Amino acid sequence: MKKQFPDQFTWGGATSSYQIEGAWNADGKGPSIWDVFCMIPGKVHNGDTGNVACDHYHRIAEDVALMKQIGLKAYRFSISWPRILPAGRGAVNQNGIDFYNKLIDQLLEAGIEPWATLYHWDLPAALEFEIGGWLGEEISDAFADYAGVCFQHFGDRVKNWITINEAWVVSILGYGLGVFAPGRTSNAAPYLAGHNLLKAHAKAVRLYREKYQPAQHGQIGITNNCDWREPLTDTAADKAAAERALEFFLAWFADPIYKGDYPESMKTRLGSRLPEITPADRELIFGSSDFFGLNHYTTMYAADAAEGAAAGSVYGNGGLSEDQDVSLSVAPDWALTGMQWAIVPWGCRKMLEWIAARYDNPPVYITENGCAFDDKLEDGQVHDVARIAFFEGYLGEIHQAIQNGVNMRGYFIWSLLDNFEWASGYSKKFGITAIEPETLRRIPKDSALWYKTVILNNGLNL
Repeated sequence: MKKQFPDQFTWGGATSSYQIEGAWNADGKGPSIWDVFCMIPGKVHNGDTGNVACDHYHRIAEDVALMKQIGLKAYRFSISWPRILPAGRGAVNQNGIDFYNKLIDQLLEAGIEPWATLYHWDLPAALEFEIGGWLGEEISDAFADYAGVCFQHFGDRVKNWITINEAWVVSILGYGLGVFAPGRTSNAAPYLAGHNLLKAHAKAVRLYREKYQPAQHGQIGITNNCDWREPLTDTAADKAAAERALEFFLAWFADPIYKGDYPESMKTRLGSRLPEITPADRELIFGSSDFFGLNHYTTMYAADAAEGAAAGSVYGNGGLSEDQDVSLSVAPDWALTGMQWAIVPWGCRKMLEWIAARYDNPPVYITENGCAFDDKLEDGQVHDVARIAFFEGYLGEIHQAIQNGVNMRGYFIWSLLDNFEWASGYSKKFGITAIEPETLRRIPKDSALWYKTVILNNGLNL
């Protein structure tokens, strides 16, 4: 059975700077909050760091050749802010500009479309120390200035820009639960961080649209992450809980862009902890995305919880559970990935249909979707059948969403390479390419060869 995708559908792979580049202090790069976080004992599994990672910084040619071999039509990478502006502001590091110019040029020579993310969590440490990072009043202007440097140097060739990757993670895991850099814990700071992330995104978009887009003809948007929330039962209370959970996860960042304000459920429950979107903020943020970027991994059941009841683990992606009164769970028969995330392909279709219904069917790109498994390298090969099954299941439901009218434009596998998986270090493998630990040799897994066929066929042959 063939499941054909639309003509011009974008098939890509994705990575991020801190997870693959290494060269953490080379050629004038400044320290990021993740460089600092990794130095604190106990913060990252096994004491792992991104100091070398996949050493992509020194292996651009090899990695672009790998992408071409797999047949990627697009490659989503992130730009390291402290590699471009070592102190976060002020002097530009020409070596950093040169590095990304080289990457972009080689991608284009290989017929691969560059998709650049401006912020994938590696904030210049100087800005955390000097202005409180994403809690600081000046941070949105600093981000827009940094974005301007990138538009100026790369925008003649980069036609697809993502401002912020997963503002929810930055806010909740970085400033709420403290398990990601910069490691702060608070029940108010995440909402201020989220507000500043939205303003930073919107200021960068305004700059791009006013100064660069008319000549460069690119598109710009934001990528948010969200897992599907299925009501545990058909009761009105559980249905409301599932909707509330989605609002605290995705609508938190999407509603201001598509509707001009935060969801009512958040305003009611958070009160003064949620910053107000002023008329000036609304004018800035409303309509500030040319497409809807979505990172999607899993699904959980949502039930109405007694006030303040626990709502799953940190990695259950519940946010600050006491603010939502939602209890999260998974079905006992759902298979789990190495992250203990449930594999529920139909949740992806429901997520896409929810976005289409709530936001007037915007063009959607899934900018990350993937799974971690404990892959074994045997005789120079990795037979990752579970990962292939995962992708087939999710792509099948994405195809169904398209049939149901969702305006899907592209799909990026997470991840091109096994890499530094944040607080999990190197213990979790998401890649379709294995990295041999000692030599850093790249070994395409069976899933890479499978993906090559999908791209060639522009669809699935089941």
